[in-house]
Amino acid sequence: MICYAVIDTNVLVSALLSSHEDAATVQIVGKLFSGEIIPLFSKEILDEYNDVLRRKKFGFSNEAISLMLRTIEKFGEPVVPTPTGEVLPDMKDLPFYEVVLEKQDSDAYLVTGNIRHFPAKPFIVTARELLDILNQS
Repeated sequence: MICYAVIDTNVLVSALLSSHEDAATVQIVGKLFSGEIIPLFSKEILDEYNDVLRRKKFGFSNEAISLMLRTIEKFGEPVVPTPTGEVLPDMKDLPFYEVVLEKQDSDAYLVTGNIRHFPAKPFIVTARELLDILNQS
């Protein structure tokens, strides 16, 4: 099954930091590269990915960051979201939420490590939950 997903930045960071190939976040990123997950993004999301992944505290190589961003842009689908006026606990998460709302006709998911930052919706899932959904199909 191929699905659409907005990938929260924390999922990418977790995957790049992990040394375990079986970690759920690593598997999600692997599915981005294999084409099983089509990433959805907006300009704001790409800007956040670029800013956060380049933070010195993570120590990610420019090559790894560039590969990740190029892959998301090349195989993903850009979305211009409609403003919702929604108020979230962390308003920096709003671009991710608005993009997934824009694509609900495509059974899109928002994959995050911070479920509590978003409204309780069946399309907002953890990396492990999305893997379970994909494996059931």
